[in-house]
Amino acid sequence: MTASSAITSFGRVGLLYGGTSSEREISLMSGEAVHRAMLDLGIEVVAIDAGEDLLQVLPTHNLDLVFIALHGPGGEDGTLQGALEYLGIPYTGSGVLASALAMDKLRCKQMWQGIGLPTADFAVLDEQSNWPQIMQRLGGKAMVKPACEGSSIGMSRAETPEQLQQAWAEAARFAATVIAEPLMEGDEYTVAILGDQVLPSIRIEASEVFYDYQAKYFSDETQYFCPSGLTAERESELRELSMNAFKTVGCSGWGRVDVMVDNQGLFQLLEVNTVPGMTGHSLVPMAAQAAGLDFQQLVQAILQEAV
Repeated sequence: MTASSAITSFGRVGLLYGGTSSEREISLMSGEAVHRAMLDLGIEVVAIDAGEDLLQVLPTHNLDLVFIALHGPGGEDGTLQGALEYLGIPYTGSGVLASALAMDKLRCKQMWQGIGLPTADFAVLDEQSNWPQIMQRLGGKAMVKPACEGSSIGMSRAETPEQLQQAWAEAARFAATVIAEPLMEGDEYTVAILGDQVLPSIRIEASEVFYDYQAKYFSDETQYFCPSGLTAERESELRELSMNAFKTVGCSGWGRVDVMVDNQGLFQLLEVNTVPGMTGHSLVPMAAQAAGLDFQQLVQAILQEAV
């Protein structure tokens, strides 16, 4: 199939972006970039800022396909995917179950542990938690995060029981379930997946305390290394781990797996992102470029996976 015939086969594409989650700002940026790429490709596209009336709006556009550029709850957690399934509209990325599972860091980690994939130990926090005991169990330093948010929203680190309680209170503003993991201070990697292809890994070096929301999307101090500098053997190990993590969650189409190196030098799975960012600071476009795909070709490939 030629490039032009592939584009024609997409039909009328709805681009869903914006939304109402705490990641709206990033979704607007992703949507703008993807929209521009689709126009440059000659794709018939309808850009829709997803509001509360989305389910009423969608059927009025006679869409053949949907590109999901919504991040966080309501766009990345299976609810939108379920609605599109009901409406009979094909869409980019993972299905209902995989989207829901990947968005829930707690249950995703529980599943990985159950099948023997490496992921850091964790504790579920609530107002009754024994803060000193948990800090001791996690090695004296912890990273606290909402279980069902992305873009590092609500995350913070703790090095005392008092800080752990404060970090829980902050994370609990964003999600009912909050988890804490041992603070890993080794290298951080991200691995993009496109169909059955694992793209080159990226090593991240943030100038901030950790790779937080500001460092991810706005800081010019964050450094990215692609190739990541791993040996061929370690790169192969990381690629295999990332694809296993992606597939066991049930993900498909495209996505990104985040990994850190622990204090023993072992890879530990952090999470899977089923609708990664597509902004100027985003990592999937960076990995695609290293693999020989420009941004337009990446957008086309994501759509092709959906078709």
